[in-house]
Amino acid sequence: MKLKVVLLATLLVAAAGCARGEETTAAPAASSTQGQQVVATPTGASTGPTCTLEQFGGTKFDLKTAVVGFSQSEKEANPFRIAETQSIKDEAAKLGIENLRVTNAQSQFSKQITDVQQLIAQGAQLLVIAPLNSDGWEPVLQQAAAKKIPIITVDRKINAKPCSDYLTFIGSDFYQQGQRAADQMIKALGGKGKVAILLGAPGNNVTTERTNGFKDRIKEKGTGIEISFEQTGEFAREKGQQVTEQLIQSNPDINGIYAENDEMALGAVTALKGAGKEPGEIKIVSVDGTKSAVQGIVDGWLYSVIESNPRFGPLAFETAQKFLNGEPIPDKVIISDREYDTTNAASSLSEAY
Repeated sequence: MKLKVVLLATLLVAAAGCARGEETTAAPAASSTQGQQVVATPTGASTGPTCTLEQFGGTKFDLKTAVVGFSQSEKEANPFRIAETQSIKDEAAKLGIENLRVTNAQSQFSKQITDVQQLIAQGAQLLVIAPLNSDGWEPVLQQAAAKKIPIITVDRKINAKPCSDYLTFIGSDFYQQGQRAADQMIKALGGKGKVAILLGAPGNNVTTERTNGFKDRIKEKGTGIEISFEQTGEFAREKGQQVTEQLIQSNPDINGIYAENDEMALGAVTALKGAGKEPGEIKIVSVDGTKSAVQGIVDGWLYSVIESNPRFGPLAFETAQKFLNGEPIPDKVIISDREYDTTNAASSLSEAY
């Protein structure tokens, strides 16, 4: 089935769910087609609000001729960011959106705030933002609210009120990603051993939720797994390598590493190779689903990778169009993420980003 049809059908179901007070929530994806976005189906009651154009207080406009701003947060050396930005650009081109303006904050939060303020000054009528941090958005939110500019955040949440400060959040269930990573670690270690966590960058909900999901599931399962080391690798490969080098020195008996993104996991692999470790000697579970990480499973260095889907373009613009059509939009739209391990990594390598 073509992507457009899949998305339309899913969103129609989601709209019906919204009318009943349901939330679009994640469920693990059994499979994925290369380049496509897997959208979750409604699975439970929502306690969050929905938002319509009338409630938001904006005016309808034509997406094709509107000024649309996309603010990327991080340097596009990370495959996730490359795929995310490309998805936005590709879908805008597909829909005939004439005035897409893309900025990149180069991992500097102050620059991202300035970037978005400039997009507002340039007449942006819709903003899609991949936030670097969850806090500190007040100046942007105030300016956007004054002009009734809907904001869709992708991949990270901002700590603000939906339907007034911003429209909605589109992204993964990060807590569930942590839970699924824990399940894989438990399986890899047979339920016992010492585990290190390479934490993501501080100050955003992704790090917090991936950490809590992992720890809560380990505790919930009542295993013999001990989390004996935690340190931020800031979602960066080089930092992940440095932290793992320290880890090997301070905790030579470590059995597993949970990396909260693939870049840190790949940095950890470099450190392990440098220390003379063999593939699989220390079990590594990570989150993202990049091609390099999935190849790491094939090569024996990684045990499992939980996908974090970066292809937000189709859903972001479908959501915006629904909003402009007067349909109710949930406060968050959660997409499904697949999972890679030794059973499917080789055959699914072409589907990773």
